[in-house]
Amino acid sequence: MALNNTYEARLVQQETAVGAGLQILLLALLGTAIGMGPAGWLTGLAFAVATWAVLSRALHRSQPRSFGPANRVTLGRATLVGGVTALVADSFESSPPVTLFVGLTAVALILDGVDGKVARRTGTSTPLGARFDMEVDAFLILVLSVYLSMSLGPWVLLIGTMRYAFVAAARALPWLNAPLPPSMARKTVAALQGVLLLLAASGLLPYPANFGVVAVALALLVWSFGRDILWLWRTYRSQEAAVAQMLELELVSEPEPVAS
Repeated sequence: MALNNTYEARLVQQETAVGAGLQILLLALLGTAIGMGPAGWLTGLAFAVATWAVLSRALHRSQPRSFGPANRVTLGRATLVGGVTALVADSFESSPPVTLFVGLTAVALILDGVDGKVARRTGTSTPLGARFDMEVDAFLILVLSVYLSMSLGPWVLLIGTMRYAFVAAARALPWLNAPLPPSMARKTVAALQGVLLLLAASGLLPYPANFGVVAVALALLVWSFGRDILWLWRTYRSQEAAVAQMLELELVSEPEPVAS
């Protein structure tokens, strides 16, 4: 049994290594196609190594029996996000071809709706897979916001950093870590972020329209985060009040000591 578990773990780790290899292959293709500079290469390679290291560590901790088809889709999407990241890093020196940039980003966004369906249909949904999917989404939004901040201003970075700021705040305020109820509105806002940012990055609209599209994306995100934070705060306060009331009742009902 131990040998079998070791064999399965080795196969799972091999899949993450294949993902890193595909990332390097994509970077080589991009470098050949557009003559990508050192900034793009170094950023893309750093993304590949970081993704492989973090994912390998997470898999080692959770020890799944197999990597799973949904995680393969997410890993493929992460590879595309790595390519987009390299193009954005390279854009500080020269603008990337819009068609290539939009194409990679669009496929990554489309696949975002595929991995979840694959997980549900194959019965392979796991907390690790959901977290992997969420982190890839968040990083793509961050990369797109960095790209747009060069033309629209640093305020766009609020979109990409909001989720990371929430995670940081949750370390100091544990009540932010409480599970949230399912929400179609939250899912819709999250899905719209990538679409709206890609629309603005495509160059199809004039500057005022791009500004308005990104402003709408930020407003929707602020509303969604604010709504969830308010719900978490109210839930936390109601739980605190319930605990305080319970303690008060216990003190009242506790019998007084009898004098000897």
